[in-house]
Amino acid sequence: MKKYSALILVVTLLCASQFSQAQGNKEATKLSREGFEATKNKDWNKAVEAFRKATELDRKQAPNLVSALQHRGMEYTTQQKYPEALTDFSEALKMKSNDPDIYERRAYVEMKTNDYDKALADYSEAIRLSPNEVRYYLLRSYIYETKGDVKNSMADTERTLKLDPKNAEAKSRKARLEARQSAAPPPVNSPQPVPTVSKSP
Repeated sequence: MKKYSALILVVTLLCASQFSQAQGNKEATKLSREGFEATKNKDWNKAVEAFRKATELDRKQAPNLVSALQHRGMEYTTQQKYPEALTDFSEALKMKSNDPDIYERRAYVEMKTNDYDKALADYSEAIRLSPNEVRYYLLRSYIYETKGDVKNSMADTERTLKLDPKNAEAKSRKARLEARQSAAPPPVNSPQPVPTVSKSP
């Protein structure tokens, strides 16, 4: 009899859980509709909030939240609200860490804020995820050149030209880097003799 009662309890709990999940899915669907409506109107704050709530109820909604975060991050970038953009791209990457485009967008913002080391790390991750994407090498070579790292800038420029031999920007950068490499090193200042101080009479 006890086993029978326990079985009824388990079945009841399962049914309650499924009912609750169904209710949650209905609410998530409703919130997603609101999010899509906000997206059409380019109301990114409202879209992000709707999709965030929908994702809390149903993880299947996460791609919609990622997309809304990316759009809002791009809007923040356009408005030069860089800290907000970084926050949105970072949150999107927590849910979709295998998307090279999000790394590229975050790296672009990091470049704009002169955080070159973080930008290099993000472009490197984008390249790891999408090794044949020309623009990732092109932008990373730009950062290396900006930092004065001619060797790595040239390596990325060569890779760019291997993937896209007619790329005008890469050709221009290569010529510039070759000129820097062949330039004579600046003369080393020879130490000046220590001045002699004559003793006063």
